[in-house]
Amino acid sequence: MILWGMSYVWTKIVFKYYDPITTVYIRLVLSSVFLLIYIYFFGKFEKLRKEHYKLFFLSALFNPFLYFIGESFGLERVSPTISAVIIAMIPLFTPLAAYIAFKEKFSKVNTVGILLSFCGILVMIADKNMSFTADPIGIAFLFGAVIVAVIYGILLRKLTQHYSSVTIITYQNMVGAFFFLPLFLIFDLKHFLQVKPNFELVSSLVLLAIFASSLAYILYTTTVRKIGISRGNMYTNLIPIFTGITSYFILAEQFTVSKISGIFIVILGVVLSQLDKLKRRKTKNSTL
Repeated sequence: MILWGMSYVWTKIVFKYYDPITTVYIRLVLSSVFLLIYIYFFGKFEKLRKEHYKLFFLSALFNPFLYFIGESFGLERVSPTISAVIIAMIPLFTPLAAYIAFKEKFSKVNTVGILLSFCGILVMIADKNMSFTADPIGIAFLFGAVIVAVIYGILLRKLTQHYSSVTIITYQNMVGAFFFLPLFLIFDLKHFLQVKPNFELVSSLVLLAIFASSLAYILYTTTVRKIGISRGNMYTNLIPIFTGITSYFILAEQFTVSKISGIFIVILGVVLSQLDKLKRRKTKNSTL
C-alpha cells in the first residue's frame, strides 16, 4: 500500500511529459522486462496450463488494461490524493463479491471497520464547508477502475490457487502491454517521439515499473492468497494516507488538520476490519 500510495505521485509527474496510454504502456513493458529478468536469475519459470488461458486473458483484461485506463485518465483530471481516496472505496464492494464467489464470511465488526475507514477517507478530502470539488469525468473514470478492481480480485483469487505471485503478475503485465500496444501506436506514438526524456521522467517511470507494477502487485497477490480478497482489499484504505504524505513532500499538496484526523480514523477502521482474524489467531496460538 505504501508503494501504491507513492505511485499516484510518480504517475502525476510522468503525466507532465506523456499521456496516460503511453505512461501505462511503458510502465508495463519495463515491469515485464524486470520480472522476466528476475525469473531467469532467481525465480522458477511456470508454464501456463491450457485450461487457465482464458482466466489469464480475462484477468489481464480487467487489470492492468481496463483498471489502468480508469485510474490513469481519472488521475489526469483529479489530484493524486482524491484519486487514491476513490480507489480506496474498493473494500466497500469487495465483501459482497467475495461472498458470492467464494462464500468468504465478513463479520459485523469487520463491516464497521470498513465503514469507519471510509468515513476517515471522506474527512481527508472534505474542505471547511464539508463540500467536495473534483472533475466529474475524472471521478467517473476512477469509479470505473473501482468496479474493475473488484472483478479482478475474484479472478486473481482463482489464479493464486495454481501459480506463484511472480508468475501471475509477469504474465498479466505482458498481456496487458499487448492490449495497450495498438492504442499506443495509434494515438500516442507521434507525441512519444517528440518528448525528450530527462532524469525526472525516466526515474519516475522506472519507479512505477519496478515498485508499483511489479513488487506491489506481487505483495498484494500473496496477501490475497493468504487472507482472501475481502481483508486484502481492506488495506487499500491506507493508500490515501501514503499518497497524501508523498504529495505533501513532492508535489507540495496541502496537508491539513482534516487529513491528519482522517488518517487516524482510517487506521482505526483497518484495525477493526482485521479484529476477528487477529482474535482467532490468538485463540489458536493459546490453544497450541
